[in-house]
Amino acid sequence: MAQLYSYVGPSAIRKRVLGKEEGSRIRSRSDLEHWLKITLQEADSQKQIWVTFVVDQEGHLRVADRHSEHVQCAAGKVVLSAGELCFDYPSLEIAECSNQSTGYCPEPTSFPALKTAIEKSGLAFASPSCFTHEVIFRRCPSCRANNIVKDTWFECALCDAELPKQWNYH
Repeated sequence: MAQLYSYVGPSAIRKRVLGKEEGSRIRSRSDLEHWLKITLQEADSQKQIWVTFVVDQEGHLRVADRHSEHVQCAAGKVVLSAGELCFDYPSLEIAECSNQSTGYCPEPTSFPALKTAIEKSGLAFASPSCFTHEVIFRRCPSCRANNIVKDTWFECALCDAELPKQWNYH
């Protein structure tokens, strides 16, 4: 069974965004094209469009503007994966993807949920078979701060305590 991730970010962010429009469910390429049009998303200078994504508990891809919160995209619910997607434009193939979500702190092992959601929607990856940018999150057992582990340095950025090697947001 796939792991479910609950929101673990600041409660003030959750309170500020809940009740606002949740992420759009993408069931097809035409759903994505429609969402891009109505939200006025534009390609950057590299002809790419970055979005915030979650895979909801039912396994559906949901997208929102890159500057929005994952907890809003998910309507505060649990998710199977969360992060960012980069679409090449106009092909709309996924060029890059990450599990970068400090609100849900999903493990890189959540990639299969994203892959399945992408396949169900009829979209395609340009080549990724895993997150192109994997992020490792750990909660400090001493000060409870959320940390991003860089270069396998399992040390809290706030209090210097040792971070666990295993995901610990239970």
